[in-house]
Amino acid sequence: MSTQTHSFQAEVAQLLQLVTHSLYSNPDIFLRELISNASDACDKLRFEALNDSALFENTPDLQVKVSFDAQARTLTIADNGIGLTKQEAMDNLGTIAKSGTREFMAKLSGDQKNDAQLIGQFGVGFYSGFIVADQITVESRRAGTTVEAGVRWTSAGTGSFEVQDIARPERGTSVILHMKEDALEYLNAWKLKDIINKYSDHISLPILMPQEEWKEGENDQPGQMVATGEWETVNKATALWTRAKKDVTQEQYDEFYKQISYDHEAPLATTHNRVEGSTEYTQLLFLPAKAPHDLYNRDKAAGVKLYVKRVFIMDDAEALLPVYLRFVKGVVDSADLPLNVSREILQESRAVKAIREGNTRRVLSMIEDLAANEPEKFKTFYAEFGAVLKEGLGEDTANRERIAKLLRFASSTTDTVSVALADYKARMKEGQEAIYYITAETQAAAKNSPQLEIFRKKGLEVLLMSDRVDEWALSFLHEFEGTPLQSVAKGQVDLGKLQDEEEKKAAEEAETQFKPVLDKLKEALKDKAADVRATTRLVDSPACLVVQDGGMSMQLARMLKAAGQPAPSVKPILEVNASHPLVKKIEAAEGSFDDLAHILFDQALLAEGGLPEDPAAYVRRVNALLA
Repeated sequence: MSTQTHSFQAEVAQLLQLVTHSLYSNPDIFLRELISNASDACDKLRFEALNDSALFENTPDLQVKVSFDAQARTLTIADNGIGLTKQEAMDNLGTIAKSGTREFMAKLSGDQKNDAQLIGQFGVGFYSGFIVADQITVESRRAGTTVEAGVRWTSAGTGSFEVQDIARPERGTSVILHMKEDALEYLNAWKLKDIINKYSDHISLPILMPQEEWKEGENDQPGQMVATGEWETVNKATALWTRAKKDVTQEQYDEFYKQISYDHEAPLATTHNRVEGSTEYTQLLFLPAKAPHDLYNRDKAAGVKLYVKRVFIMDDAEALLPVYLRFVKGVVDSADLPLNVSREILQESRAVKAIREGNTRRVLSMIEDLAANEPEKFKTFYAEFGAVLKEGLGEDTANRERIAKLLRFASSTTDTVSVALADYKARMKEGQEAIYYITAETQAAAKNSPQLEIFRKKGLEVLLMSDRVDEWALSFLHEFEGTPLQSVAKGQVDLGKLQDEEEKKAAEEAETQFKPVLDKLKEALKDKAADVRATTRLVDSPACLVVQDGGMSMQLARMLKAAGQPAPSVKPILEVNASHPLVKKIEAAEGSFDDLAHILFDQALLAEGGLPEDPAAYVRRVNALLA
């Protein structure tokens, strides 16, 4: 048996330093990682055997075995899953985060490739073994190969590893940890069983350990636990989601969530249900407490894990939840889908449509329950995921009203994002006929917008919206429980019964008397403004910019351009306050009229978060005015 020595990929030494000192603060995690890898290897074999049952050889029962030898100071995690060839061992164990699954997928094509999406990963988790071991030996043989095709891989976790060919009668993989001096506590059956029960109890494969029994001592020798030569199952060997809710503790749910999400915090909410009817499935879904860094990347694969009859099919089954709920983690196990289900089938299946709708209703119920009964948790949830939830207004027509009830906003009367549309409606003034809102790039910009002046004067509350998604989302929500939503920055301000006759008459007179100046302003600003008109919405400011009803706001147009998206050229309407001193000065100006008109427009643009097209020209005009 010739032995070959190979160098690790350059980053592996850095990875090992990270794993052993930073990545896992709890050393017990190593056993969870290695058992998960063993389970994944069995899942992979079960999947490949759908097309080639000979891969099971003579042992169709899949299992994981955990054993130890206190004298030799070794701990072994063995599985009879798919196994590794010599080349796979070199590739998968010598390269950082390179998984056998990725190589496995690369060999498939068409539906098979879709079927096999992300089944098991033999990556970074393997290196966690070096937390407790100063040497790791891996012995493996791939299913379907000859006895002589086995491989032994050995490394002390330094700069290199060794591989050699071995004869191995049984298929699968054995990971043998040579334990460090300070990790000998893991060579203890009680300790190992405790860790397995905590972290791996949900795994559907049986996890076996040598059975022990108490033997009394003889000739004054103390008694001890001795092996019986039999194996015993130490986990429940039933997937967590297949158990009755009454048999699962919240701690077990939390640990399961942490394992599937790689999150160190417990979830905010959990729901576990078996759905029966025309479509049968089990759902175990979680609301995280913290948003991932890539939450706003709508193209990233996201979704729940899909199982069919407890056989793992794929991660990130996005067809089972709408995109706006992409933060939800969990498992769906269907009894109605075929085992060789592909992503194309998922997109077209009537059963999948029913599962998706059921999952969506269940998640919204979880959020509603937080809002009604656990306000602090709901506040945490909304701060992390509220902006993404708003996407549902445009994507989920069937649940638009439910989503709208869950939304929260700041308003002109409160700085906290806590105002529900129902709260706003409940305190609307008598005669008020619309829910007023304004969108801006920041909450401060919204709160200080000139468009709010008449509303403040009248004591009318205005919702302040500063999430990037707000304007797009609100374009799908035209009313709430029969009350229309109206942007204060679009169209004419019509306060209806809240505007007295004197105000209406004064506005009409101002429009007539001020018409010559309005016409001159229109001419001076014809390249910038679609129209110029007198307004009743301003109290303290000389002018503001608005867009026509149904038009795209300048803020949204700027955002689209900044993101490299096509955006129409927006020509706003300039509304002027005929009674303001600056406007009266413009009215009396002769030679400086055009400069003052442009200053008026650019100041209105600055007030709503924009920048003048020609900042230097704006500064020059202001300097001339001040001189």
